[in-house]
Amino acid sequence: MAKLWAIIKREYLERVRSKWFLIATFLGPIFFAAIIIIPAWIASKSTATSQVYNTTILDVTGTGFGQRLALAIAGDTTDKEKIPTVRVVAPEALTQAESTATRDVMQKDKVGYLVVDKQTVAGETARYAGRNASSIPDMTQLRTALRQTILASRLEAIGIDNSRTKELTFIPLNFSTERITERGRGGSGMASVIFGFAIGFLLYATIIIYGQTIMSSVIEEKTSRVAEVVMSSVPTDTLLAGKVLGVGAVGLTQQILWVATTYVLLKLRAPLMERLGAPPTSFSLPEISMSAAILLLLFFLLGFIFYSSLYAAVGSAVNSEQEARQAASPLMIMIVFAGVFIQPVLLSPTGTMAQVLSLLPITSPIIMPIRMAVTGVPPLELAASLAFLAIGCVAALWLASRIYRVGLLMYGKRPTMREMARWVSYSR
Repeated sequence: MAKLWAIIKREYLERVRSKWFLIATFLGPIFFAAIIIIPAWIASKSTATSQVYNTTILDVTGTGFGQRLALAIAGDTTDKEKIPTVRVVAPEALTQAESTATRDVMQKDKVGYLVVDKQTVAGETARYAGRNASSIPDMTQLRTALRQTILASRLEAIGIDNSRTKELTFIPLNFSTERITERGRGGSGMASVIFGFAIGFLLYATIIIYGQTIMSSVIEEKTSRVAEVVMSSVPTDTLLAGKVLGVGAVGLTQQILWVATTYVLLKLRAPLMERLGAPPTSFSLPEISMSAAILLLLFFLLGFIFYSSLYAAVGSAVNSEQEARQAASPLMIMIVFAGVFIQPVLLSPTGTMAQVLSLLPITSPIIMPIRMAVTGVPPLELAASLAFLAIGCVAALWLASRIYRVGLLMYGKRPTMREMARWVSYSR
């Protein structure tokens, strides 16, 4: 035990004291601040640009639909410069009118043109072409104005006064969601989704980064022959366990610092948004009980042990970083496989796919914490997921320790899968 603790301490202190750990720990909060504050600030500023008014409406309806649409795009303003130009066009002259409108856009006299016809009045199709066609706010304003105008035309057709159209159709609904679990109300549903995605992303990134760190460390010790000296006084199983646990503690320390900093940033989010001139928005993290925090910690540790031990085995079996990248491809595929399902699980956390992925050791360290963040998971599923993951860790450690024991002393060509299988069979 003393030797194990000495290895854990060495691996931990060696990495925590490095400048790269300090840089990554410092940059992490900056990154989280950026994704917390900047998108919200941009969203608050993401309104339709003034270019949307500098459009031409080609009205082929013959009913005055284009003029009503222009007023809807302009909104409540009476400024004539903010009312799009309307050209009433006969159906047979539409091609020529579009050519003229296209030339105006190319010469930057107009930003774009919108074609409305009988199919538009029927609520079927409308066509827009312009330099701002990729602007989401501009296209949203045009689409909203089209829907309002179509609805106004329909209401007018059945005898409802056009002046009451906006009063009848404008509904400023503020739709909020709240999660309810077995423990009662669990806070905002959207906050739970964001929190779940953040947990999944952190676990996914940490496993990849520190798993490869362990692999690189093993390669370095092997190529420098340091491992031969260490193995003369420390059993390989103890060496492997100390390396995995020591680096795992580094990853856990960094995550704790990141989470604590993110929590502080969320508390400061409202005053920061106010200083930036953005409207205040309410956002609060979902409540996490002590038992849930312990379970999240267990899933992180077991998942890290599962993948890191396999990364260490890969590092011991190769002789260079280039060989390691190729040999670690199956592990990377396994982790990416889990990452691919983060979004589907967020969309359906109680579905069959989410339940199955929560039981597989290769995906449960990432998928189950996400499900815990967004919905209530039955205790039986949690217990089964932890049990299968623990069994997977034992199997991974058993396999990795035997490959590690022989691979550290093997030099020369890269071993084949058959040779590595022999290492497992005859290791003591």
